[in-house]
Amino acid sequence: MDQQKIGLFLKELRKEKELTQEQLADKLFVSRRTVSRWETGSNMPDMEMLIELADLYDVELREILNGERKAQMVSQEIRETAILTSEYENAKFKKLKMYYHIIYIITFCFGLLSVIIEFKGLTGSPWDFWRGYGLGMTLVGILLGVIFTSKLTDNKDRTYNFFSNACSFKAFDKAISKKESHKE
Repeated sequence: MDQQKIGLFLKELRKEKELTQEQLADKLFVSRRTVSRWETGSNMPDMEMLIELADLYDVELREILNGERKAQMVSQEIRETAILTSEYENAKFKKLKMYYHIIYIITFCFGLLSVIIEFKGLTGSPWDFWRGYGLGMTLVGILLGVIFTSKLTDNKDRTYNFFSNACSFKAFDKAISKKESHKE
């Protein structure tokens, strides 16, 4: 439990209610100095006082003890999930990229084999087979390259869109505040 974080949160809640330390102290029958110590984190209110503060500020006791609003805690969890998802997608992207490079190297080798056989003028049954096989594998490699390239760009765009949407918390915060206003 971070006393300074709780203290700053109590100060923030007091200011939202547009109360001075003196006014809050009068409402709770404590001294202004006690309120000041709570807000600096040098001292903590007892459990009964925490319950009164939660009622006064219209927040849950858990929020005071965590030193942040529930929406902030949820948005932090969403951020962490978005980062983990992005890292997972990036790992998949790297794996696809590696496959593409392997296919590219194999395709290049078969294409080179076909070109060498053609320029050397090698003829006969085994050479015709290898020339045809090399050209066929080159075509297959090019097609696979196109497929993998489209998957790479599709995955990269999807990852970016997910991460940018997940990190756009303005809409999320608005939805939370709407939900809370409907409760009242």
